[in-house]
Amino acid sequence: MPPLTDDTLWAILNDELDDNTVNRLVWQGLGYCETENGWDNSAVATDWAEKYPEPPNFIESRPATVQLTRSILPEHKQLLKEELGFKGYTVDQLIPRLTRRATMANWLLSYRKQQVVGG
Repeated sequence: MPPLTDDTLWAILNDELDDNTVNRLVWQGLGYCETENGWDNSAVATDWAEKYPEPPNFIESRPATVQLTRSILPEHKQLLKEELGFKGYTVDQLIPRLTRRATMANWLLSYRKQQVVGG
């Protein structure tokens, strides 16, 4: 897995990192762990583990992406703009796949920030 750096986040936003890797970064942050026998969700928050015993494909699932958006702390909702200077997509780029990738990048940025400050 690539490190959770600004370059990785930009690669997500610029559609340079494949969807599977982007999903796996979020799954890892949520606590999902792949084992020989499937997925271990014992480290996943209860609200996620109950709704998604196996990690969802955020690119394909609007409900999962909505839940991901809601799980971003209010003070972290603008981190893409504040920390990365991301200005958003142009109107012709506003397709679900890219907007979901932006949500995932924002969640990862929030996750990274929480890890640095210890929660």
